[in-house]
Amino acid sequence: MLTDGRFLLLADGTDGRCFHTRDGHAIRMGQRAGLQFAILSGRRSRAVTLRAEELDLVEVLQGIRDKGAAFGELLERLGLEEAEVCYLGDDVVDLPVLRRAGLAVVPADAATEAAAAAHWVTSRPGGHGAVREAIELLLKAQGLWEREIERYGRG
Repeated sequence: MLTDGRFLLLADGTDGRCFHTRDGHAIRMGQRAGLQFAILSGRRSRAVTLRAEELDLVEVLQGIRDKGAAFGELLERLGLEEAEVCYLGDDVVDLPVLRRAGLAVVPADAATEAAAAAHWVTSRPGGHGAVREAIELLLKAQGLWEREIERYGRG
């Protein structure tokens, strides 16, 4: 959900992606509040790898054909239960995880089937602040959002 689903195939064979800065900033806010973040993607992208490194994500799994199986392995490695996970997905390949996650979130532009499996649909589309919305929701639910905002002072 860090991208809008599009990718640029450049003449040299590499790819490019666009990332929303507010999504990245929200990840940093979430990390300060104790949340962990991972990427589970069906595609492989050097751009995604670089962005994940920049954001210090705990896991980056790319080229995944069976997201359900990879999700189970990730839970085991991180010592988490399904109920402890918020998963953001946007298409039918995400259904196995959306159906298992404690909080299943999809962006406003998600596939109909993914939206039907979600607990919550963001108002923003993927790659355009949907991740920020989800993180804000989590931090507010945990009573941590105001503490994070205090870091920036009051206007």
